[in-house]
Amino acid sequence: MTSRADEPIHDAAPPAPAVAVTPSTPVHRDGNVLRWLIAYTFSVVGDAAYFVALGWAAQKVAGPAQVGLVMAVGAIPRAILMLGGGVIADRFGPRRVVISSDAVRAVVILAAAAALAFSTPGLWLLVALALVFGVVDALFMPAVGAMPPRLTGRDQLMRVQSLRNLVQRSGHIAGPPLAGFSMGLGGPAAAFAVTGVLFTLSLFLLVAVRLAPLPPAEQPAADSTARRDLVDGIVYLRHEPVVGPLVLSGLLSMIGCIPPMAIGVIVLAEERGWGPSGGAWVNAALSTGVCTTSLLLVVRGRFPRAGHWHNIALLVASAGIGLIGVMPNLALAVALALVSGLVSGLCGGLALALMQANTALAFQGRVASVQALSAVGITPVMFPLFGLLVEGWGAGPTFLLFGCISMLGATVSTASHAVRHADLDFTKTAD
Repeated sequence: MTSRADEPIHDAAPPAPAVAVTPSTPVHRDGNVLRWLIAYTFSVVGDAAYFVALGWAAQKVAGPAQVGLVMAVGAIPRAILMLGGGVIADRFGPRRVVISSDAVRAVVILAAAAALAFSTPGLWLLVALALVFGVVDALFMPAVGAMPPRLTGRDQLMRVQSLRNLVQRSGHIAGPPLAGFSMGLGGPAAAFAVTGVLFTLSLFLLVAVRLAPLPPAEQPAADSTARRDLVDGIVYLRHEPVVGPLVLSGLLSMIGCIPPMAIGVIVLAEERGWGPSGGAWVNAALSTGVCTTSLLLVVRGRFPRAGHWHNIALLVASAGIGLIGVMPNLALAVALALVSGLVSGLCGGLALALMQANTALAFQGRVASVQALSAVGITPVMFPLFGLLVEGWGAGPTFLLFGCISMLGATVSTASHAVRHADLDFTKTAD
């Protein structure tokens, strides 16, 4: 429960970890969870298609020089407002925020599709669209991430988060080709229309999703302010012995792993003469590994000594991604990427489940907003630095440096006694 306005914030005691608040029905037989998961799938595919459609529309309307401007207009407010989105999700409830933001996304995208189909709008339309979408995304992402612990019991969180990982990977693979196919049929207007339909389908399913209510002890204080809620969230992360170290560990691992795999593989393939297909094979191997392990975690459903194995997997995954840059040929790079993907899927699924299982329900939105900010706000800032280092040092040493940064994240979580002993086996304690 958030602190009251007249109480010193440093005296606020962190709430107890979240407990199972609904019967722990297996995910594959829980219609409520499945509706949320399918809605999330439509949303992820729609997101991926939207960004492709937006880039092509900007190039068509204004030219290549303005594409970066339009994309940045959406990214900046999303990063700046992300923490506020977590506060709003916790204050008003994630379901209400998710439905409202998804409805705005659907209406705005479909309106843009109509404008592009029946008129010749200028760059201002795309700038306005990117701005609104970025603001709404800052509300949607923390809220949708805060929903799983109120959809099911703690003993099902690993399955839900592993399925979420699988959806994110497959959605980002399916979205761009879908947008490209739509543009081939009817230009950017058709791509936006398809994206709007995906968000609309997501909205209809989300309306049917039901969340367990917050326990009375975790209801937000009536006299609390948004600023106080934000500060309480930061204090909570500092005090929570499992969640805090895992959030910092996750930030360092994303900084160390995402730039090499997002842009480093492209540079590496060019430097080694592997061609565009070579870089695609490396990324495909990584994604295949992540998806495979995610499916295995879904089947397993529980994981004794999860914190211990998370730390080991993150250390191995970090070393593997760093060593991709020094592999002498494409076959070895692809094989190493596959192994790194397998262990990345393990540590990623365990980390998300551990964080949500140990976060009080009243703070789920704020914790999810910090995770989202790390991925869409802080990590992309490292892309230019990665490029500069590659120009000065070459791809191999830069990969190794960023792998070491990710390994530092493994060191942070390993140093935490609470993380090392954290568990995801609730067969004896789940309600």
